[in-house]
Amino acid sequence: MLYFQRSAVFLSLAVLLTSLTACANSKIGKGLEESLAADSRLKDNPVIFGANQTPNSDRQNSKPTTQPTVQLPADFPKDIPIYPNAQIQEVSAATDSENKVSTRWLSSDPSNFIASFYRSQLQNKNWQISQQPTDDQSGTFTATQDNLQLTISIKPQSVTNAAPNQPQTATELLIEYQPNSKTVAQATPTPSSQITSSDTVPQPGDPQFIGPVQPEGSVSQPNNTFNTNNSTSTVISDTQEFSDLNKAPQELQKYIQDVARLGVLSVESEGTKNNSTNTTNLFEPNKNISRREYARWLVAANNAMYANIPSKQIRLASENVQPAFSDIPKTDPDFPAIQGLAESGLFPSLLSGDSTQVLFRPDAPLTREQLLVSKVPLDTRQALPTASLSAVSQTWGFQDAAKIDPKALRAILADFQNGEQSNIRRVYGYTTLFQPKKPVTRAEAAAALWYFGTQGEGVSATDALKLTRSP
Repeated sequence: MLYFQRSAVFLSLAVLLTSLTACANSKIGKGLEESLAADSRLKDNPVIFGANQTPNSDRQNSKPTTQPTVQLPADFPKDIPIYPNAQIQEVSAATDSENKVSTRWLSSDPSNFIASFYRSQLQNKNWQISQQPTDDQSGTFTATQDNLQLTISIKPQSVTNAAPNQPQTATELLIEYQPNSKTVAQATPTPSSQITSSDTVPQPGDPQFIGPVQPEGSVSQPNNTFNTNNSTSTVISDTQEFSDLNKAPQELQKYIQDVARLGVLSVESEGTKNNSTNTTNLFEPNKNISRREYARWLVAANNAMYANIPSKQIRLASENVQPAFSDIPKTDPDFPAIQGLAESGLFPSLLSGDSTQVLFRPDAPLTREQLLVSKVPLDTRQALPTASLSAVSQTWGFQDAAKIDPKALRAILADFQNGEQSNIRRVYGYTTLFQPKKPVTRAEAAAALWYFGTQGEGVSATDALKLTRSP
């Protein structure tokens, strides 16, 4: 039985092959051949099984979906730091009405990393920082360099619909820059026909010049006195000539000369000390300054700088008030100035709520941190920022920041925010050691008093001299 079934199968196959061979050239044969042949389209368009297929006509008509590339402006200043792990998102070009270019960036790094980067970069590239974040998290840097004004805003953001492996937070950067209008205005020369006598200071040889020509290295001080009945008067000694200013550090000599010409550096003459006929005064620039003497200079310098602005002057105390310090009685010759500083809150005392400051210690040397505590409030004329030891360490980079009195941290941080008009930068230059307990020299104290105010909104001894010499 099995034999007959196999014979039937072989017979059927033979009949089928014969039929195909017979009709190989017929329409039926060709149709059957084409139906069993491979699809020629697969040769040029291979198919990945399991993927969504798009008709060939649709693929030919569709365009590639590439993201547009945002480019920095061709004239983007090279001195502006760019955070390495930030991608530019948008550029807004300058317009006729506002000559400011704005660029927006996005980074996956935390905002405190970015703030630390820009704080370091701006300082290293010699930008004059007038504003910066105070919490190391977010905020705005404002800085100037040459004729360029820069603003960097750091804004933490939350990411919604984050992709796999994408951080849940991001940081947006807004970098804006424009020409510094103040610098441009200052660089524009004034036509000689418009210069008046009040715009220039008469020099030796000018018919309007008044006063003797001082020997090189010496400074003359005007003759002014203390008047305890006038709360706005300035403390000055008799006319003096300093013959030893060449012994001061070279970087500070110009500051000392300008402040001395304002007549605020009262000293005891060598002639008085030795009871001799020598009337030449020695400034002794490298000698430590006492707290008493600095208090006298501070009041005199501030009031001389703001001679025409009574609201910014320090009021001298009258004899009718209760002394703030037990070692500065009303009979002390410097009582009006020291008591006035205590009542102004510039020297810590019982009046300011500091129960430990009962003694003033007038003959003790002034320390660096004490200099900052009393001088910086006269620069900012506003509440000092909240400060911490870490904030001072990160901004100034002082290796000995832990040695600073906590009461001085706010003043030192505010001084950093004053950029190139910082007292520390002007007096000590670049340093990573503040040495807060180190005594201040007379030359350093005079240099600190050369400028009062913030960047662009202050007055220097040079400015004050022009006012005093104007008709």
